[in-house]
Amino acid sequence: MSAVTQSPADATAPGYRARRTLPLRVEAARQFKRRRTLVMGAVLGALPFILIAAFAIGGSPSSRNGRITLMDTATASGANFAATCLFVSAGFLLVVPVALFCGDTVASEASWSSLRYLLAAPVPRARLLWSKLAVALGFSAAAIVLLPVVALAAGTAAYGWGPLRIPTGGSLGAGEALPRIAVAVAFVFVSQLVTAALAFWLSTRTDAPLGAVGGAVGLTIVGNVLDAVTALGHWRDFLPAHWQFAWADALQPHLEWGGMLKGSAVSVAYALVLFALAFRGFARKDIVS
Repeated sequence: MSAVTQSPADATAPGYRARRTLPLRVEAARQFKRRRTLVMGAVLGALPFILIAAFAIGGSPSSRNGRITLMDTATASGANFAATCLFVSAGFLLVVPVALFCGDTVASEASWSSLRYLLAAPVPRARLLWSKLAVALGFSAAAIVLLPVVALAAGTAAYGWGPLRIPTGGSLGAGEALPRIAVAVAFVFVSQLVTAALAFWLSTRTDAPLGAVGGAVGLTIVGNVLDAVTALGHWRDFLPAHWQFAWADALQPHLEWGGMLKGSAVSVAYALVLFALAFRGFARKDIVS
């Protein structure tokens, strides 16, 4: 079977506009209706209620060895509960929807044998990737925002509206806590760009969506393992995983930007390289599925 190519006549056909092919609203509607989107949204929305039930059954968390952590203050207020949900999910749970939405983009079309028909429409390859990437990142951001929003609402209903109690001492007023949590959520999204880029690049290299998603999650786990190897010393500063919890600096009495800026720079640098590789490789790829 021959590869799909676009003839010059396609690009100059009357009324043809490359920028009008595969509109974002059409791609977003397609992705929103998929079962995996609804299931992932349900899982993230249910997590805060599962934690509330766990605290109700097991009792309020208590400090260990006299050291108070963010988990120990989970039931202090709705803001504390939202921060705790972000803490328990940022390391792995939020990696899954990002890898799923970005890794299931191009590979799923290839697995359905519909990719060549999209390109024959004709949808320019760059336009197809940009549309799918924009929608995938949009859904990833929505997933990351959904969890703390639901947690804040559920936590406020369960534990009341009040200041954010800081484990190291002191507290942030409720009015000040919300912008700080928003900063933390924004950093979590930026830190997940590496996983998104890995999944997207793999999605352009394989016809198996599970391979792209699993590969991105696996490589992210490898990064976490390497960060735990203290013998690497300062080399760990170049690992995105080393900065994944730098958002906690936003929940201190005095907002610290240093760690988040370094982590953002590392994540964005890796992501740009991987996105560029995805576009370059897909532009030269023979599409036979």
